[in-house]
Amino acid sequence: MARRARNSRKRDMAQTGPVPSPHIQRTLPHFDVLDDEQLSRLEGQVDWILQDVGIAFRDDPEALELWKREGATVEGDLVKAPADWIRALCAKAPSEFTQLARNRDRSVTIGGKNQVFAPVYGAPFVRDLEGGRRYGDQAAFEDLVRLTYMHPNLHHGGFVTCEPCDIPVSKRHLDMLFAHMTLSDKPHLGAITEMSRAQDSIDMAEIVFGADVMAENCVIMGNVNTNSPLLVDRVVTESARVYSARGQGLIVVPFILSGAMGPVSTAASVAQAMAEAMMVCAYVQLIRPGAPFVLGNFLSSMSLKTGAPTFGMPEPVISNYAIAQLARRAGLPLRCGGSLTASKVEDAQAAYESADSMHSTMLAGANFVLHSAGWLEGGLCTGFEKLIMDADRLGGYQKVLSQGLDTSDEALARDAYTEVEAGGHFLGCGHTMRHYQTAFYEPALSDSDNVESWEEGGSLEMRQRAHARWTQMLQEYQQPAIDPAMRDELSAYVAKRKEELPDAWY
Repeated sequence: MARRARNSRKRDMAQTGPVPSPHIQRTLPHFDVLDDEQLSRLEGQVDWILQDVGIAFRDDPEALELWKREGATVEGDLVKAPADWIRALCAKAPSEFTQLARNRDRSVTIGGKNQVFAPVYGAPFVRDLEGGRRYGDQAAFEDLVRLTYMHPNLHHGGFVTCEPCDIPVSKRHLDMLFAHMTLSDKPHLGAITEMSRAQDSIDMAEIVFGADVMAENCVIMGNVNTNSPLLVDRVVTESARVYSARGQGLIVVPFILSGAMGPVSTAASVAQAMAEAMMVCAYVQLIRPGAPFVLGNFLSSMSLKTGAPTFGMPEPVISNYAIAQLARRAGLPLRCGGSLTASKVEDAQAAYESADSMHSTMLAGANFVLHSAGWLEGGLCTGFEKLIMDADRLGGYQKVLSQGLDTSDEALARDAYTEVEAGGHFLGCGHTMRHYQTAFYEPALSDSDNVESWEEGGSLEMRQRAHARWTQMLQEYQQPAIDPAMRDELSAYVAKRKEELPDAWY
């Protein structure tokens, strides 16, 4: 495939479409729950796992050979290394980096005081009020990409907003990438499930951005899970060799159900997650020093009676705060949390669990938040209404995080007190008139009218209002402009690769 620089693509920066979604630049202090002694004890546990317990790197001789060559202790597929060396390698990863978007106005900065919201990832099912629960397909996937593109409170497209189960597994990543790259101009992730699919993601990103831009910038990231407990499989190491070797981002997330993939102790599970992720970060830096890396944590409690995951519970909430402090001390960007729930529909359980999970995510300071909108049924289902309801609340979080409490002279409003007499009201005074359009966050889906007006409007519940909102959004959708030559080259790449790949449904 021809590789060429595309300086002319800078015109993509000024495209029409929804208002750009700048990521959150946080002004609110982080909510730190651990003192220095607790942090030291957790870090001691991390170091003990790295040095004395070890992390297995399985089914990838090339990864083990790299560790041996660099001086780690390798016993079979178990890798042990001095903790100070692993921490020194992790320090080579940037604490903050920018992922470019096709429309540069939508590029996001990950790390530091920045927070980026992305939708649910990986659900095989979708649900909405009209269609009910069903397997995801390409049509639903493309609609979810469109809605994510249109919503101003979602900064990043994610990737597998639902699984398009009507397309063979061996080929569906190509259609998903094409949809993200043409139906939206926000940043997004790439495929990771096989090395060739990761390479397709890199190749298609190069078509969009050009080799010269890609050589100097992060334009795509892969999101992978360790196989907890204490196991890194070839999906992770091969993805690292594809993404990280090209200077692109890698998000590594230990997925730990405490009591199954980690001890029932939250402290032990948090330390285990840190050790697993830091070991992969060190591996990435051995491949390419300075490659962007995001340390992840997906810790959930579980019902010890049934084995079912539980969300929004006290244990994962406290883990968000703890992992955030540890990640900042390690100097690494963090991915954790989201609007998580075990509920099957957008009911009170979903609201409570998602709110508790997302509120701790916000205060803890997660830099990249996958699953920030649309998650249902423990991640098995993407809810169209849930996506819009969650994203509506994200706007409130964004205002809290980025604005905090304004104590400027204008905010203290002394002139209003000279205008309004005792016992009067401020509704029509000059200060109110200057700020009435922006003074308060107005959630689009909440109904604050009196009950009579609500009944006259049909007594609609929030799920019904969310359904009306997303269907209206799709009617108003306008595809962002794209260089026709770029689109043609992407289309040709997809067609060629589909010809080369056999259909496989697993």
